[in-house]
Amino acid sequence: MRMAIHFLEKPNDVFVETEQGWHCLQGDKKGRWSGNNLEVQAVANMQGLPITLEAVNEAVKTVKISWYIRSEGQLQVLGDHWERSYGDLEWRGIVPERIMPWYFLTHDGSVTNGYGVLTGSNAFCYWQMDKESVTLTADVRNGNAGVRLEGRRLNVATIVEYQGGSGESSFNEARRFCKQMCAQPIMPSDPVYGGNNWYYAYGNSSHEQILSDSRFISSLASNAKNRPFMVIDDGWQLASGGGACKGGPWTGSPLFPDMAGLASDMKQFGVRPGIWCRPLMVSGDVPDEWVRFVTDDNDKVLDPSVPGALAYISKSIEQMSNWGYELIKHDFSTYDLLGKWGFQMKSDMNGQPHAFRDRSRTTAEITLDLYRTIAKASGSSIVIGCNTISHLAAGLFEIQRTGDDTSGKSWERTRYMGVNTLAFRMAQHGTFYSHDADCVGITEHVPWELNKEWLDLLAGSGTPLFVSVDPAIVTKEQELALRAAFELAARELPLGEPLDWMETTCPSRWLLNGAERSFNWNRKSLETLSLNDNHWWL
Repeated sequence: MRMAIHFLEKPNDVFVETEQGWHCLQGDKKGRWSGNNLEVQAVANMQGLPITLEAVNEAVKTVKISWYIRSEGQLQVLGDHWERSYGDLEWRGIVPERIMPWYFLTHDGSVTNGYGVLTGSNAFCYWQMDKESVTLTADVRNGNAGVRLEGRRLNVATIVEYQGGSGESSFNEARRFCKQMCAQPIMPSDPVYGGNNWYYAYGNSSHEQILSDSRFISSLASNAKNRPFMVIDDGWQLASGGGACKGGPWTGSPLFPDMAGLASDMKQFGVRPGIWCRPLMVSGDVPDEWVRFVTDDNDKVLDPSVPGALAYISKSIEQMSNWGYELIKHDFSTYDLLGKWGFQMKSDMNGQPHAFRDRSRTTAEITLDLYRTIAKASGSSIVIGCNTISHLAAGLFEIQRTGDDTSGKSWERTRYMGVNTLAFRMAQHGTFYSHDADCVGITEHVPWELNKEWLDLLAGSGTPLFVSVDPAIVTKEQELALRAAFELAARELPLGEPLDWMETTCPSRWLLNGAERSFNWNRKSLETLSLNDNHWWL
């Protein structure tokens, strides 16, 4: 069966939801749909099909656009995720209630096609498909309320489509389509690899411990031109404690008394310093007008639609770069903006019971403004977005943490989250950003025979490799494996390809550096099985 859906043709139905309810708009021959002082335009150009919205008096929540199709026979469909993925990406048959954020791919047994919106859209966009229709929903809300455009024309999103060739690799076609969706991706100048202390320290660290980690990570790397990073994760800030992932002020703490001096010392040991932050949360005093809400723990979550709050965030990021940290990992912004994790969002990504102070812009526009501010304030430092909106971060941040956390406590969580993420978002590497499927947490809790498989795959995949390892427990065998992994990860490599991604959610057959390799993700013995291993959420 061959099927192509031509979105650049006229939509069949256009609906707009305002705070007063739903409105069915009437179309004309010029690509305009209007009614109730609302207007949606969809006129194709060289880029695709741009969608614009005007609303004079009404506060708008949603734009819904449908095309009628005819689908017969078997069709496999792959969607994306709002921010990180959660071990649940897969090729499936048509599922009408399935929410597919940003884009989706179809495969009819021979041809792979792609349908989506350009990155950097001003709405949260998702797709649904059944055998009779395809629907794009654009959420243009401001928090939990409608956006007040007051006559401003909003460029909602630009729809694009990709028609693949017969017999082409579905993976290669997915990469071509991702490239089409993002005009100007940015990437690190060299492959990124090194250490991150989270998955063995879990927020309990110190100046001295980071220096010990830096010595060890440096000793594993032989590449003189591309040195490894050592990333200080949560635990260095004044409000830290026990892995609670608190926010600023970002001034160090009694355990981290000199952040600039620490960065300088880390460089002397031969690593490039990296640092973590949660930019939207503050535990100290800030002006009331900057605060969107206060948590049960009395932490303040900033409102990035307020210029003063945005300037505060910018100053904090700039300070980290000035201290000498060459990589800045910012985290939790989607949860702090929307009150939900990506796996909870589905068709309603907002979980906060209030709007932003500036009601004139959509949540997506406010998010983009936050991301642009962080990117600019980072200066020459590389930025990793973690818990950031994938389609909005593309083209702004060099690296995206593309999946939920792996683990230093449970192999099952690493397998479930890590392998699925690496495979099903691999097409975004180099086309959106550099694709970071998260760490190898090397601890006594995780069977080494399985962790080594994950280490080997990441090292040979051509994507970033971060290891989280306590130097005190590393065996000689592990040290040799880490040296070999760093040697690979420091070089430019061909992008790894999951060869069986249409057959399983956890691909085991991979093309790495021109050679096929098989991995065993489930080999265990009672002697090596951690008591925590059933608790994959750790």
